[in-house]
Amino acid sequence: MTGDSLEEKIQQYANDYPEELSQTRKFLELLQHPDAYLRTHLPGHITGSGFIVSDDFSKTLLVHHRKLNKWLQPGGHADGELDVMAVALREAMEETGLTNLKPITSSIYDLDIHRIPERKDLQAHDHFDVRFLFSGSVTDLIQVSHESHDVKWIALGELEEYNKEESILRLRNKIPQ
Repeated sequence: MTGDSLEEKIQQYANDYPEELSQTRKFLELLQHPDAYLRTHLPGHITGSGFIVSDDFSKTLLVHHRKLNKWLQPGGHADGELDVMAVALREAMEETGLTNLKPITSSIYDLDIHRIPERKDLQAHDHFDVRFLFSGSVTDLIQVSHESHDVKWIALGELEEYNKEESILRLRNKIPQ
């Protein structure tokens, strides 16, 4: 990550969100392992994702994830890349087709640990997801990638109709007023 290390950014996040201290401790413990940024590190590894909001903060752009069969923010594996914001931005552009995404802040927007279920070729494991807040234009052309069934701008007030998970709703609830 440009400037501060991920550990430093997580420490800052812990200061900003002391109620999430147990979560930040788990991230910091994971980062002690030399393979934390590699998808081969099981039972868990670092991923980066972007919560994309419209310029007027009224909508979010979600992808209907092919493998997980649910509406989520775009994101993916770090695969050894230490600049997790760059990972989140790259994945967001690849999964949505948007090329003019802008980071709203360089700080971590949210941290989440979520379980990825076992599949025939991979054991169940955790994604330690470092999330960033990006803005994009609803007038730009969006594209569905091979990783998704669909990509759609969704009004923030209708988010529960697409995903009721606390992890997703928390992203909306943290939007600056």
